[in-house]
Amino acid sequence: MNIVLLEPEIPQNTGNIARTCAAIGADLHLIKPLGFSVEDKYLKRAGLDYWHLLNIHYHENFQDFKSKYPKGLFFMATTKAKKTYTDVKYTKDCFIIFGKETAGIPEVILKDYPETSIRIPMIEKARSLNLSNSVAIIAYEAMRQMNFEGLLTEGNLREYTW
Repeated sequence: MNIVLLEPEIPQNTGNIARTCAAIGADLHLIKPLGFSVEDKYLKRAGLDYWHLLNIHYHENFQDFKSKYPKGLFFMATTKAKKTYTDVKYTKDCFIIFGKETAGIPEVILKDYPETSIRIPMIEKARSLNLSNSVAIIAYEAMRQMNFEGLLTEGNLREYTW
């Protein structure tokens, strides 16, 4: 699976998203311009020690990204969608695209994806959720639909001596 951030602005969000991607085995795509340096200490701290588990791809702009995946199935996460994120069928090679924190995905892009634009339901007066929370919600729904393929689905308690 692929998580795509279009012009992300906040390093802590991107770091948290990188950690989520590492935990589920998703590739992370960052589309420039980025609102921070990839050397940012907040980005690194939010991603903890998961960076070695992550495949990151950088793209100069949305057209550059799109040209590399001409047959890609693109889901656009936006508050402007008619469908919810649970109304669609995700695949292991799909791309779930999220816009920047302050503006989302530009409408000039969204107009080309009406059938694959998705939203997270919320009350009318709420503008949006935090970007890293939105990624986690949708990414785990996608993984659930794929039966959490490749992920550990059970854990073990450690034995403690008191």
